[in-house]
Amino acid sequence: MFFSRKVCRVFGTVLLSCFVSSTALAAPVITKTYSYFNVGGLTADDLDKELEKRGPLTRSTGHRHPGATEIKFGGDVTYVEKNGRCTVGGTRVTLRTHIILPRWTNRKKAPADLGFIWDTLSSDIKRHEERHAEIARTYARRLERELLGLKPTRTCHALETDVADVTRRVLANHDRDQQRFDQVESANFDERMMRLLQYRLKSKRR
Repeated sequence: MFFSRKVCRVFGTVLLSCFVSSTALAAPVITKTYSYFNVGGLTADDLDKELEKRGPLTRSTGHRHPGATEIKFGGDVTYVEKNGRCTVGGTRVTLRTHIILPRWTNRKKAPADLGFIWDTLSSDIKRHEERHAEIARTYARRLERELLGLKPTRTCHALETDVADVTRRVLANHDRDQQRFDQVESANFDERMMRLLQYRLKSKRR
C-alpha cells in the first residue's frame, strides 16, 4: 500500500480548523465490483474439472480457485506543520475490492439435481468472497482511525515513519485474518456443504 505525502504549513488557527474539519473526518473510499468466468459441463465431475481449469489463479497460493477477491488498499495522508510540531491533518484511505465468481453456461441442459447442487455451491462461493471483502472493509476503517489518531511529532519525516509503521502493521493483521478465514473455511468445507444441501432440500420440500 502506498500513501502519497502532502505537507501544509499552516499559519493561523482559522485555516487549520477549516482544513481539518473538511478532511480529517472523512470515511474510507470503498468500491466493490464483480466479474464472472464461465464453466461448462453436465456432470459434477465436469464442473469440478472446469472450476480447477478456469477458476482465477491467486498469487498467494499459486493455485486456481472457484472464486477470488482482489483487494487493493491505497490513499494519502496530509501532514500539517505548525509551531514546531507536525500532525496528521487528514487521511484518505481507499479500498478497491473486485470479486470474481463462476457462471455455469450449461445450466439449462443439466439434470435438476445437479442444478440443485450447483446453486448450493455457487451461493457458498459468493458468501465466502463477500466475507473477504467485508474483512478488508473492516481494516480500511481501522487504518483510517489509527492514522488519524497518531500523535504529533517534532518533524513530518518522523510522523511519516509512524504512518508507514501503522500501515504495515494494520495490513499485516489484515492479511493474517484473511488467511485464517480461508483456513477455517477450507477445513469445514465438506461439513458445511452437507449442511447447506440438507437445509436447501428441506426448504424445497416444504
